[in-house]
Order: sequence, then structure tokens, then C-alpha cells
Amino acid sequence: MIFEYDSQADAAYVKISDNEIADTREVAEGIIVDFNSDGKVVGIEILSMKSRSSKTWDTRSKQVVLQS
Repeated sequence: MIFEYDSQADAAYVKISDNEIADTREVAEGIIVDFNSDGKVVGIEILSMKSRSSKTWDTRSKQVVLQS
């Protein structure tokens, strides 16, 4: 799983798998989910991050890799 933050776009993307994206849906305002051909989540994009969180984002780190 990879978390990326684009400070210019103020958007975050959580990449869950390397599967090809077959469908994209906005499931809530500013929350966009990518699905593969089997309907499983490939990634999640969150727009307007600064307005969604009271925490200050460290924009020096653009990518965080989470390992299970």
C-alpha cells in the first residue's frame, strides 16, 4: 500500500494494488475510488486534504509506503 500526497493539488492517493483500473466512482464529495474489473478497490483519491484534517501535513514527504 502506498500513500502519496500532492501539495499543489492538495490531494492524497492511497494505492492499494497494482491492478488495472477499470472503473472510477466519486463515492462522496471529493472522495474518488478506483476499481479493477472484479469490482475490488485499487486506490482511493481524497481531494481538499487540508480542509478535511485539523493536522498539518508534512509536505516534505510525498510518499509513504505501508507494509503489512
